[in-house]
Amino acid sequence: MDSGSLRTVIERFTKKDGIHATRIPALSFIRESKKSEVIHSVYAPSLCIVAQGSKVVRLGERSYLYNPINYLVASVHLPITGQVVEASTNSPYVSLQLQFDMDQILDVIQASDQMAKPKRESPQGLVISRMNDSLHDAILRLVQLLDEPDDIQVLTPYVIREIIYRILQNEQGEIIKQFALIGSHAQRISKVIKRLNLDFAQPLRIEELAEEAHMSESSLYYYFKKVTAHSPIQYQKKLRLQEARRLLLSTTIDAADAAFQVGYESPSHFSREYARMFGYPPIKDVRRFRNSLYTN
Repeated sequence: MDSGSLRTVIERFTKKDGIHATRIPALSFIRESKKSEVIHSVYAPSLCIVAQGSKVVRLGERSYLYNPINYLVASVHLPITGQVVEASTNSPYVSLQLQFDMDQILDVIQASDQMAKPKRESPQGLVISRMNDSLHDAILRLVQLLDEPDDIQVLTPYVIREIIYRILQNEQGEIIKQFALIGSHAQRISKVIKRLNLDFAQPLRIEELAEEAHMSESSLYYYFKKVTAHSPIQYQKKLRLQEARRLLLSTTIDAADAAFQVGYESPSHFSREYARMFGYPPIKDVRRFRNSLYTN
């Protein structure tokens, strides 16, 4: 397995630090030439592969380190913190993220006759697996399609299908499969997570979510925390605060308006929770961010 080839292709499309979209809508590249601060974000269902360097992702109390010898899969939307821990100007951190959805996974499961429900459910929303040659080769073929733009529309769906198949065949494939199998606890929780991501600014009503998931409130709480490492209200809070921060950093909106837009009724309560999560109250955080743009 030659990770250098994958690294070389990604570096050609990432001449500067940051996140880079590609001609393949589900595929993006990331480059960092130094260790990063801790970054709060929400991982969409996706495959994350590092071609050079390493990164630590934290979900709740658990940390996940991944580098060129392994890869990370997020099966649902998860609020995480991430930090590039190995990178330099001469050897920048370079990685890719390939987003997918449960329908794509279910399609592969049905085609490969793997519809049997796992004997023991142990859902985790984030898993690390060891990279192997067959998956690496499929990923390399996907990124190489960027050099053949006329082939992208026709061939991309087939290569992504193979990538999903290789993931499901790997050591953590059974765990990922649970999020697509209708009727499993993991699949029910994934529907609740999708609802929360769409309606995070609305009041949280556990009884309604439990009814939609066909679960008791206690079961919903138990499996939700098992998948996401957060209670539903903690999960919603992180979504609200991260969206508020995005609004504050990318628009001219003030803190009170951002608070109301994401569902807070009290600006002072919002400010306290914002500072607890990001280390600074909203105004100071925005000032720090904008000052950094002029000093970097």
